[in-house]
Amino acid sequence: MISPYSDLPPRNFWKGAVSRRSPETVSELWQPKFRFAPDTRIATAGSCFAQHISRYLRARNAAVVDLERAPPGLSAANSVKYGYGIYSVRYGNIYTVRHLLQLTEEALGRFAPSDAVWERDGRFFDAMRIGVEPAGLPSAEAVRRHRVQHLGRVRSLFARADVFVFTLGLTEAWTHRESGTVYPTAPGTIAGSYQPEVHAFRNFDFIEVYQDFVKFRRFAMKRNPGLKFLLTVSPVPLTATASDKHVLVATTYSKSVLRAVAGKLAEAFENVDYFPSFDLLSSASTRGAFHSDDARQITKPGVEAVMRIFFEAQPDLAQASVPAVAGGPAGEQDEDGAQGRTPGAPAPGAVCEDILLDAFSR
Repeated sequence: MISPYSDLPPRNFWKGAVSRRSPETVSELWQPKFRFAPDTRIATAGSCFAQHISRYLRARNAAVVDLERAPPGLSAANSVKYGYGIYSVRYGNIYTVRHLLQLTEEALGRFAPSDAVWERDGRFFDAMRIGVEPAGLPSAEAVRRHRVQHLGRVRSLFARADVFVFTLGLTEAWTHRESGTVYPTAPGTIAGSYQPEVHAFRNFDFIEVYQDFVKFRRFAMKRNPGLKFLLTVSPVPLTATASDKHVLVATTYSKSVLRAVAGKLAEAFENVDYFPSFDLLSSASTRGAFHSDDARQITKPGVEAVMRIFFEAQPDLAQASVPAVAGGPAGEQDEDGAQGRTPGAPAPGAVCEDILLDAFSR
C-alpha cells in the first residue's frame, strides 16, 4: 500500500526523530535559507537568547558587528554592567517588535518618544534603554546627548550588517497612552513614576506583531537592500504578567503569538529565516533537562544543544577565523564615527533577564 508518508525523511517522524533520541542529540532541526560565511557581518538584537547566539558566534571568531564599544580601560564586568558588548549596539534588551520598530523610526528621524527621560533620586535615565546606565546620568540633557550618539550607531548598524539576528521576547508592554511610545520596562520599577492616566498596559496580538516586523523590515532594507533577517523566539517564560491571566496562560499566549509570527514571516519573505531554538527548548521532549530549578532560565547544556544545531547547519562558521574588523577593514569608521568589533575579541558574559517588570511587581 502506498502512503503519502512513505518517502518522507526520518526527521519527519516523532518516534525516530524525538522520542528515541536524547535532547542533546536531536539533529536536522534547521534547514537554513541562507548560509553564513566566515566574513558575514552579523548584527544581534532582541530578548535574551540573542545574547547567547552573539557570544557563541564570537567564540567561533565570526564577524559579529559591535558599533558601540566600551571605553578603553573599562573592565569586562563593568562593560556588561553598562550594556557594552552584549548586542551589536548598546540598546539593551528589546523585548517587543513594536519597540524595535520604534527604535528604527526614531533613528531615521520619523519618531520621537514621549516621556523619554525618567528620574530617580536626582539622577536621570533613558527610558528607552533604562538598564545601560545603572546609576543614571546627572541631567536630562546628558541623557539626550547620549541618545543622539546612540541613534547614530543604530542607523549605521543596518547599513553595515549582512544578517540581522533578532530574538522575539514578549507581546506585553507598557506604553505612553497619548503617543503610543513603548517602553522596555514599566515606569516606576527602575526609575520614573507610574501614572495610570499617562501609562497603559498593552498586549500585542498576531496581526500587530506581524505588521510591525514587516514595517521594520521595509525601513531596514531602505538602508540596506541586501539585508537578511534571522529570527528566534525566546524560550524564557514571563516572570510576571500585567494581564488578567494566570502567568502560565499569559506566557503560552505570548510565546505562541511570537512563534506563529516568526514562522509566517519566514514563509512570506525570502530574506527572513527562523531558527527553531524555541521549539527544542520549549518541548516536553527535553523532560526539563534544559531548564533551571525555577523552570524559567535555560541552562548551559540547553544553550549548547541549540548552538550545536546552529553550527551543524552553518558549517562555514564552525571553524571560522576572520582577522579583519567586522563591517570593514581594521580602524575603518562608519558615517557616525563608530567602529566594528574585531571578530574573536573576548566578549563579556551575557546578562539574560527576559522579563517584563510590571508596575506592581513584587
